[in-house]
Amino acid sequence: MQAFLKGTSTQATRPLKEKGTGTSGEKKQKSVPWVEKYRPKCMEDVVFQEEVVAVLKKTIEGADLPNLLFYGPPGTGKTSTILAAARELYGPELYRQRVLELNASDERGIQVVREKVKRFAQLTVAGHRTDGKPCPPFKIIILDEADSMTNAAQAALRRTMEKESRTTRFCLICNYVSRIIEPLTSRCSKFRFKPLANQVQEERLLDICDKENLKYSKEGIAALVKVSEGDLRKAITFLQSAARLNTDNEITESAVIEIAGNMVDEGYAATQIINQLHEAIIEEELNDKQKSAITEKMAVVDKCLVDGADEYLQMLSMCSVIMQQATLSN
Repeated sequence: MQAFLKGTSTQATRPLKEKGTGTSGEKKQKSVPWVEKYRPKCMEDVVFQEEVVAVLKKTIEGADLPNLLFYGPPGTGKTSTILAAARELYGPELYRQRVLELNASDERGIQVVREKVKRFAQLTVAGHRTDGKPCPPFKIIILDEADSMTNAAQAALRRTMEKESRTTRFCLICNYVSRIIEPLTSRCSKFRFKPLANQVQEERLLDICDKENLKYSKEGIAALVKVSEGDLRKAITFLQSAARLNTDNEITESAVIEIAGNMVDEGYAATQIINQLHEAIIEEELNDKQKSAITEKMAVVDKCLVDGADEYLQMLSMCSVIMQQATLSN
């Protein structure tokens, strides 16, 4: 009923909107981040994740959909894939009624599971697609960053998954599958999303450059691919930042490196510094024993950062080991 009322109110106000010049609509379109603007809209747009795409295509063709667990590095298409599949399953009319998307890192307590998730899961499925295509008899609940949920919330979610299995499917999305409790992982079909290959990222970035009429150099695109490390979302964000800073010039390697910089006191992420330092250490003229000591410390620091340790102290700790090993070669 609410959806019907919303639809009628939109239609009633539409003539008033048409009287305007349309400039506000254009401004709104320009302000959309490129990550959202070029997010895959259908399954055909999802690249480099053949296994999960094949399973979801079977579901679109009429097969049943299991509970899903997508895990892997950020920026590899986990959220985009399930959203694209949901749009194809339900169409634009039923999409908002049948899909609930929650970011579990913001809403991760047991109260959210008991209220929002359970309430939506208990709703009965109704409605038919206007285009005549078959509509699956279930809803989809997407829990993004599910590895940030508390153990109590995950335990409560397990019970909801069991009770509402007839009318609801769950898709859990996370970076670290080890942080999902075993009773949940055993109830889901698990798919690992791989970091995107360099060629795949390069093709996508070139496509965006052509659509946005950007000037670019081959070295600039190669630098974007290198600093993103398989994270397409990061590559597109860097590309948009470089385009805004260099409105009249081409996207060059130096511009990309400046944007992707690596200093904590300038606000850059410590994890990014570790990744860039790792590459520099491997190429440095140190012996294998020194490199192994430094990279082992990097692994410890990376784990501490994931667990929420202070970035500045961890950087000091890592740099002290690098200096100790470097002085041994002198």
